Amino acid sequence: MIAFLPETLPAQSRTSIVHGDYRIDNVVYDGDGTLTAVLDWELATLGDPLADFSYLAMQWMMPADGAAGLAGLDLPALGIPGLEQIVQRYSERANVPVAGQLDWYFAYNLFRLAGIVQGIKKRVIDGTASHAQAAEMAKKVPTLASAAWDFAKKAGAAG
Repeated sequence: MIAFLPETLPAQSRTSIVHGDYRIDNVVYDGDGTLTAVLDWELATLGDPLADFSYLAMQWMMPADGAAGLAGLDLPALGIPGLEQIVQRYSERANVPVAGQLDWYFAYNLFRLAGIVQGIKKRVIDGTASHAQAAEMAKKVPTLASAAWDFAKKAGAAG
């Protein structure tokens, strides 16, 4: 992954403020579904907005296990569009073709997430983790890394 990602970096169409942790559980909607606030900005930087969009889109691939994952839920019943719909909406509104790039961005975001969770694991080992579920989260590092590699292979990585 460390070699694959920089060697295959997609062309960036623009630079903007990137949230860094943009997902459904970091936004607030009002009663009619209008986005009213985006929370949790400590990872914000300047970069490729497709990194944020693809991080959000990953939630459609992640299991609905009480976190932000949506896989397996009845999305129409919840009023949540499907992955193809959000990809189409983003592509049209941002004027950026997304569909053919998602595997690379999913690999990138899962690898980044594995690194973040590895940091949590280190704090568990050191006894400095503050999150009540830190030890449980730390167990996900191998799964996240494996999922990242699976998407990297779909995006063209050898092996």
